[in-house]
Amino acid sequence: MHRLTADEFRAAPKIPLVVVLDNVRSLNNIGSIFRTCDAFAVERLVLCGISQTPPSPEIHKTALGAEDTVAWQYYPDTMQAVEALRAEGYTVCCLEQVQGSVSLERFEPEAGRRYAFIAGHEVDGVAQAVVDACDLCLEIPQAGTKHSLNVAVSTGITIWHFFSRLR
Repeated sequence: MHRLTADEFRAAPKIPLVVVLDNVRSLNNIGSIFRTCDAFAVERLVLCGISQTPPSPEIHKTALGAEDTVAWQYYPDTMQAVEALRAEGYTVCCLEQVQGSVSLERFEPEAGRRYAFIAGHEVDGVAQAVVDACDLCLEIPQAGTKHSLNVAVSTGITIWHFFSRLR
């Protein structure tokens, strides 16, 4: 299948995107997000607050080794991650349904710009203080009776959007 080795993947170019998880509690969701970050060559994954970190058998169950290929870091508080990313020159986006959010289908990331987006807790979403600190909020348009998606699914959709436009 012509897959890269773990070392080749680590050295390969990445899309200018960092994914931040704000207090995501499910280890299966975290593992799934690691795997999606690997699939679409995300620069790194930032785990914050109660989000568990590797090594973890539960994360590995869905990550299937992506926790060993995707660069990751941990911050005890998501606001620390936001401040660090902003200092590194990232445009910080929030994936959340809020007044004034930009529909993901209408958002066009600019070439040459570096982005980070924050996905939140499975029930509570992204903390309000974090939402307020972001440069913009993105929202996935939906047509069903539910008004939310699983965090791993919504993160995957958003990663794909950036990947399809920035690679």
